[in-house]
Amino acid sequence: MQGYEASTYGDRMVDHDAIGWPVAKDEEAAVAFLLDVAKPGQALELGVGTGRVAIPLARNGVRVTGIEASDAMLRQLADKPEGAQVRSVRGDFADVAVDGPFDLVYAVQHTFFLLRTQDDQLRCFQNAAARLAPGGALVLQLFVPDPHRLIKPQSTDPLQVALDQVVLRVSQFDRVEQTVTRQYIAITETGTKLYPMVFRYAWPAELDLMARMAGLQLEGRWNGWSRAPFTAEGSYVVVYRKP
Repeated sequence: MQGYEASTYGDRMVDHDAIGWPVAKDEEAAVAFLLDVAKPGQALELGVGTGRVAIPLARNGVRVTGIEASDAMLRQLADKPEGAQVRSVRGDFADVAVDGPFDLVYAVQHTFFLLRTQDDQLRCFQNAAARLAPGGALVLQLFVPDPHRLIKPQSTDPLQVALDQVVLRVSQFDRVEQTVTRQYIAITETGTKLYPMVFRYAWPAELDLMARMAGLQLEGRWNGWSRAPFTAEGSYVVVYRKP
């Protein structure tokens, strides 16, 4: 997608209410999990967005730094009543361009997959590991791709059909590079808005290998923050530990 940059997703999706973008309401469970895994004094969120998880984590006494490429997202974070509790850094989170060490590095709601190449994803693993304190944890909330959706090279799905709005999801799949190029198209009586997204999915085994190459060890993988047994379906949480 020509012209798509690391900041594009956040700059456009900051207006996600227009397309009914599903935002998880799992902040409390996420914070409880993160505190239990790392009992951190310092934490780093990759792709902090508007601070949905970072702010309640900071409220629990954690010193949180967040990396974000989108100025629009960072402005929303700064405008929140407790936004100042999170130290924000503008940049591509693949670079992890902040000094450590951190007891916890994490990314929620599939944000890690916004890194669009395998090289970027591996670089992120390596940079995150370099900034973890010994015994620190890298925690990622991801999803297992549905192979049935990848059979065809493209798809168009109606997400909303209402009296005054239609929302379509148009996707192209590159099964070699494991990338999805996608547009959410909101059509209303007053006009059309486009919400682009490009992401690279990775299978659990590939992620485990990236972690090993970065010097991290797999500690566990569960279906969600509640630690339900992993079933390889839908969203999951994985923990990699630095020895």
